[in-house]
Amino acid sequence: MSVVKINVLTVPAEQREVLEKRFASRAHTVESSDGFEWFELLRPVEGTDQYLVYTRWRDEASFQAWMEGPMKAAHQGGAGGERPKPAASGSTLWSFEVVQQAAPKTA
Repeated sequence: MSVVKINVLTVPAEQREVLEKRFASRAHTVESSDGFEWFELLRPVEGTDQYLVYTRWRDEASFQAWMEGPMKAAHQGGAGGERPKPAASGSTLWSFEVVQQAAPKTA
């Protein structure tokens, strides 16, 4: 059964645009990863400063392979190994197994 990883990012108001632009610039880096099933960046509407980065994977091994390969490379930084200042002030990873799912019925 699939696994879901939700990265909870605490993002100060002044960094929201920076975070969203960074995700947009790397929009397709995860899509070709073996075992990748779904991605969503969820912006908070009210009551919190936490973004949720939702990814769904075929299995834990697929997620770990992405973490050690493409994800690590995407976060290495630009020329000379410089890394931009993080937009998030904190991060927590939640892990889940999918035990039930449903999709809209087709007419």
